[in-house]
Amino acid sequence: MSRSVKKLTGLVAATFTPLTAEGEINLSVIGPYIDYLIEKQNVKSVFVNGTTGEGCSLTVEERKQIAAAWCQLGKGKLEQVIVHVGCMSIKDSQELARHAASIGVDGIAVISPSFFKPINADALRLFIKEVSTSAPDVPMYYYHIPAMTGVDLEAADVLNGIEQIIPSFQGVKYSGTDLRDLGQCVRYCQSHNWSVLFGVDEQLLGALVLGVHGAVGSTYNYLGLKVNQMLSAFDNGNLMQSRAQQLEFMEVITFAMNLGFDVGVNKQVMSEVSGLVLGPPRLPVLPCPISKAQAIAQKIKDFSQRH
Repeated sequence: MSRSVKKLTGLVAATFTPLTAEGEINLSVIGPYIDYLIEKQNVKSVFVNGTTGEGCSLTVEERKQIAAAWCQLGKGKLEQVIVHVGCMSIKDSQELARHAASIGVDGIAVISPSFFKPINADALRLFIKEVSTSAPDVPMYYYHIPAMTGVDLEAADVLNGIEQIIPSFQGVKYSGTDLRDLGQCVRYCQSHNWSVLFGVDEQLLGALVLGVHGAVGSTYNYLGLKVNQMLSAFDNGNLMQSRAQQLEFMEVITFAMNLGFDVGVNKQVMSEVSGLVLGPPRLPVLPCPISKAQAIAQKIKDFSQRH
C-alpha cells in the first residue's frame, strides 16, 4: 500500500439504507443522517452496505450510489467511511471494490460468500485477496459474521498469514461470540498494528477486556452517546462504571430481542428515535409494526436519559 492509513478505532455506526415507501433507495436522507450521527450521537465513522444496511439485498448499482452519497456528503464531517463490498459473485465484489477506490473510501470490507462456501481458510483468504487486487491501495477488512453466512471457519485461521498475500489488509470486523477466537485475532492483529472491531453490541465490554480497538454496530446509530460514555469509563480504568453501563445496555437489547429484533424492527426503531424517515426494509425482511418499534424506542429513550 502506498497510502498512509489511519487506524480504525472507536465506535462505528453500521448504517441503515434509507428507502422510499415504494422500496427504492432514498439518498436525500443521508445528509441529515450524517448530521444526526455526529451532532446527537458523537459517532464519526460509518460502515456502509453491511448487514444493517441490507447490502446483500441491494443491486450493485444501488450499492454504488449509496456508497458515493456517504463519501460525498460525509467529506469533511466523517472521520472514516468503510464500505462493505462482499457479494456472492467475486466479479461483483471486485466491481464494488474498484468503485469504492474511485470515490475515496477509507476502507472496504468483505464477508465470506455464503451459497458456495469456502471449504477452508485458504479458500476464503484467496477470495479476499482477489477482491483486494481491484483496490490495492484501499485498506481491506475481513467481515466475520458466521451467524449470517453459515461459514464457521475461525477468523484467526483466516488472518494467519494474510499479510503475505494482501498488503492492504488492516483488520477484522468480528461479529461472532467466540471470545477465544476473538482473543486470537486480537493477539495476531496487535503484532501488525491492525484493527479488531467487535460487532456484537450487547457484549462489547467483554471484547474490550480482550483488547479490541473499537466496535461496529447498528445500535450505535441511536445509542452512540451512551456507549461512548462506557468506552470512556473503561479507558479511564473505571470498570465498575463501565460494567454498570454495559448491564443497562444489555437490559435494553434484551427487551428488544424479546419482542423480535431483526433488521426491519431495528430500522423502524432508528426512525422512531432519530426522526429520520428510513422507510421499510426490503423483502424478504418484513416491515415492523409501529407499536413494537415505539415500545423499543421508548426503552431506548429512557436508557439514554439516565445519568
